[in-house]
Amino acid sequence: MSDAIEIRGLRVLGTHGVLEEEKLRAQPFEVDLVLEAQLEDAADSDDVAKTIDYGPIISSVRDLVATGHFDLLESLAGAVAESVLSDKRVQAVTVSVRKLHPPLAADVASVGVRLVRRRSETVATRQLS
Repeated sequence: MSDAIEIRGLRVLGTHGVLEEEKLRAQPFEVDLVLEAQLEDAADSDDVAKTIDYGPIISSVRDLVATGHFDLLESLAGAVAESVLSDKRVQAVTVSVRKLHPPLAADVASVGVRLVRRRSETVATRQLS
């Protein structure tokens, strides 16, 4: 599928990480989402009811990053992907999560992960669990 809605640069303070200081002191995270979906009807009709309202998706992801607690960025990104895929119109999602100020002894702009999840993979994984 080549149609997609992109959400870039969602910045949220959260307490994710392995180190105790990361669990106690909020730090900035940045999330990018690419939601693959059928958008032809919306493009042809110019009707908002025929597309995905990204406002609630952004709110859900923002709340998850701000209130959830994960040691690993991989786990946080997986939870974000699962949340986004709860909208049945989203066929696949690419989630990028970056820690903007990682506690490292090096000057890096960010560290992060990128996960791609497809609806069929999510369903198959849940059935095996």
